[in-house]
Amino acid sequence: MLNRGEASSPVFDSIATGKSSCNTLTMEMDTHTQASAFLESMTLATHPHETIEKHLEVELAQVQSCFTRELTSDLQCVNTLVAHIERYRGKMLRPKLVLATSMACNSANAPLNHSHHVLATVVEMVHMATLVHDDILDDAQMRRRGYTVNHLDGNETAVMLGDYLISHAYHLCSSLERQTISRAIAQTTNTVCEGELFQLANRKNWSLDESTYFEIIRRKTASLCGICCQLAAELCECDQRVVEDMYGYGENIGLAFQIVDDLLDLMGTEGTVGKTLGRDIGKGKLTLPMIRFLKVCDQTSKPKLIKQLANQDTTPSPELLEELRNSVRSSGAADYAVMHARKLINQAKSHLMGLPQSPARAMLETMSESVLTRTF
Repeated sequence: MLNRGEASSPVFDSIATGKSSCNTLTMEMDTHTQASAFLESMTLATHPHETIEKHLEVELAQVQSCFTRELTSDLQCVNTLVAHIERYRGKMLRPKLVLATSMACNSANAPLNHSHHVLATVVEMVHMATLVHDDILDDAQMRRRGYTVNHLDGNETAVMLGDYLISHAYHLCSSLERQTISRAIAQTTNTVCEGELFQLANRKNWSLDESTYFEIIRRKTASLCGICCQLAAELCECDQRVVEDMYGYGENIGLAFQIVDDLLDLMGTEGTVGKTLGRDIGKGKLTLPMIRFLKVCDQTSKPKLIKQLANQDTTPSPELLEELRNSVRSSGAADYAVMHARKLINQAKSHLMGLPQSPARAMLETMSESVLTRTF
């Protein structure tokens, strides 16, 4: 029987992305250099605002408590599964967006209340449900350097666990006085599902264009990030302009986050990223770097490559994956994707201009930049 601890897959020493000319994101550093650069950038950005960072940690602890209370069952088998997916809560991006936005929009500087904590918990539950279901769709074996639920306990258990998370998200959300929040979360979850279905409908569509790709990721990823910030601003009684700006901030963060995620799936290593990689290619899901590569590559050899991609198993061979990495890198397609992510982060930060200068606003700016420097 497989152990629920860390998977015993090989750990690589560096991210296999080669050399890049892009100044906005260096996907080609070795692992130690990347990690150091990331930690250094975060230290430099957050040191002047150490108090706000500690405040965020306190608020996240409240979210953790809310999460645990809501999901606790009288059945040990359920509690065991919930405990296993605790590792899925890695970056906590969505709860952080809710809490940091609430701090930045809180002109009275009042403490965050139970509604903020509930909203932050709900969006994380919805997100985790999508991760559990995504692992089924992708036949993934690893996430956060541990085995996935579907790998350990089968697809049936994983499906029901994802449903359990969704149902508890709605149950918890219904406790809020503002039912408009519940409706907004439900509508956004619908949008996320539509994005996933749209992506499934375009599997092995080797002529997928950029506009379709961006519509897919806008729905499946960016919509949830956008609603995190929008609803947080609404809870702070912000005017409509600020509410719309905060949605724009979150949406652009989500778009950039997904582009980087897609780059890591293609160019990263499991030891660094901590989850099964190459699944996008294996499942015939074209992402921005591959879309760009297929557009600029030698068109005479393109049919042969597409045939190779179409005939492969769900897990591409190491040889094919390495060949694709080298080709995508040398063609400039990886840099092209990074450039788009940088533009989106700049757009996200432009939506913060209407907020007063504060440590919380600075933290939102730092969070946006960290999307570009993440290695997992």
